[in-house]
Amino acid sequence: DNHTPFFGGTYFPPEPRHGLPDFKSLLTRVNEVFQEQRPAIVEQNAAFMEALEQTTTGEAGDPETRLDARPVDVCVEQLARVFDRRDGGFGGAPKFPHPGNIELLIIHYLRGGEMLGSRLRGNDDGDGNDASGSNSVALDMACFTLEKMAEGGIYDQVGGGFCRYSVDARWLIPHFEKMLYDNGPLLALYANAWRISGRGLFRQTARGTAEWVMREMQSGDGGYFSSLDADSEGEEGKFYTWEPGEAHRLLSEAEFDDFARYSGLDRPDNFEGRWHLYVAESPEEIARKSSRDLEEIERNLQSAREKLFADRERRIRPGRDDKILTSWNALMLKGMSITALRLQEPGYYDSAQRCLEFIHANMWDGKRLAATSKDGKTHLNAYLDDYAFLIDAIVHMLAYKWSGKWLEFAMQLADTLLEQFFDADAGGFFFTSHDHETLLQRRKDFTDDSLPSGNGTAALALLLLGHLTGRQDYLDAAERTLKCGWSTLERMPHACTALLMALLEYDNPRRVIILRGEEDAIARWHREIAAELDIRSLVFAIPGAEQGLPELIGEKTTDEAATAFVCNGFTCLEPVSDLEELRQMLG
Repeated sequence: DNHTPFFGGTYFPPEPRHGLPDFKSLLTRVNEVFQEQRPAIVEQNAAFMEALEQTTTGEAGDPETRLDARPVDVCVEQLARVFDRRDGGFGGAPKFPHPGNIELLIIHYLRGGEMLGSRLRGNDDGDGNDASGSNSVALDMACFTLEKMAEGGIYDQVGGGFCRYSVDARWLIPHFEKMLYDNGPLLALYANAWRISGRGLFRQTARGTAEWVMREMQSGDGGYFSSLDADSEGEEGKFYTWEPGEAHRLLSEAEFDDFARYSGLDRPDNFEGRWHLYVAESPEEIARKSSRDLEEIERNLQSAREKLFADRERRIRPGRDDKILTSWNALMLKGMSITALRLQEPGYYDSAQRCLEFIHANMWDGKRLAATSKDGKTHLNAYLDDYAFLIDAIVHMLAYKWSGKWLEFAMQLADTLLEQFFDADAGGFFFTSHDHETLLQRRKDFTDDSLPSGNGTAALALLLLGHLTGRQDYLDAAERTLKCGWSTLERMPHACTALLMALLEYDNPRRVIILRGEEDAIARWHREIAAELDIRSLVFAIPGAEQGLPELIGEKTTDEAATAFVCNGFTCLEPVSDLEELRQMLG
């Protein structure tokens, strides 16, 4: 009578198959059980609801809880224990990218966190190598994993973009489905990793992923589509795999010789009688072993990729899920904005801007967001993830190019988030809004799944926006969310990387540089310092003529062509109006 489920399953075929009953027979049996065993079902449902009540609702945050970064250190230690030192990643097959783990390791390194008894920063090991360099265990785990994924078959070596996961531990053979929600965070990771390490592979992978997104996943109206199917013509991977003879016919002898060694086409088949491409030998290895010029080999490889890509484009393509989901789009907005900044590629920002314009025009009615759009129809009340991910994305878009319109939108979203999702009694955010339809359980999740935790991202986004705008209510809600999730963080920090990222921001707010003055002058300053800053710093170039700013920004004024205000949280240094002096201040 209370619409509580008592039986469920994932898939039931139309005819009996693989030990599964057919759907029609199953319905008949479910009806018989429902009619004949009602008392047992009622008893089972009561136990089910009681168990649900004890999960994922969060405990009331203790106002006296002292928040510190200990769970981050514990999480990094846990990741080190399950780290695959041969192939990168964490655990065995099937192996997922887990971008939250990798990002946490990078930020842990940048903050000088402790691990395995040694400092990641400022620890000279006696041979002149500072632990803030390549000795850093956390950074090594992150970069090694990114390297192995970029060289593996989980990355599309011809067309760019990442598949959902690898069926093996070596990242070689993927489940060929490509998801928007994986590629947004991975895009940001590779751009940031390139900025830290200078590895050309990371820059190339970020560029290939961004180009794939714009080419195949962006609608004419600006929104990003959800996913590409794994199969085409009824076969998984058929679009992506090759036979050596196919490639040989398309390439010159020199191109084929280098590309076959590079991609494994000169080795035994690895996918059901066909070849799925991965980096079998790096260009550097081929050059060393053949005593040839690296640039010549890289030219051959690039030419080969272009020819294979052009030929592959004529194949029957995998199906595309053309739903536009607000939360997944927000993850890609953030990835494209960060990549635009790191690689200094305005086209990537333009793609993100088109997407945000679509969301603002079609998914926002001035007060509330919608969750999904398809074929011009927008519907479903948005969830916590939609608001949290979008606020976070807009802050990073503003760090590429300032827009008063987008700041106002971010604050409107944050105000709705607090009004409709925040638990004023216990702290933290519910997954559904206060006026959402009544569900069996109103969840309040702190752990990540395939997406980052909505509570973790909400806390991080509100900390960033609160320190930028001076809105104390944003900061208070973030703090109460962290306190509400603290017991979960202490029990299983490895499952809460998004919340840990917010905890690090609370514990040590990132450096924010606000540039005010003449538009051309601050744009030049922005370009010059953006290439030198660590990835945690955010720069906002706000023209002096900008009106309607929050008081905390508006009071930062100047009579000079350009002035920088450097702050950590609400603690700011003396304003600087000389670019060289600013460079020295920023180190």
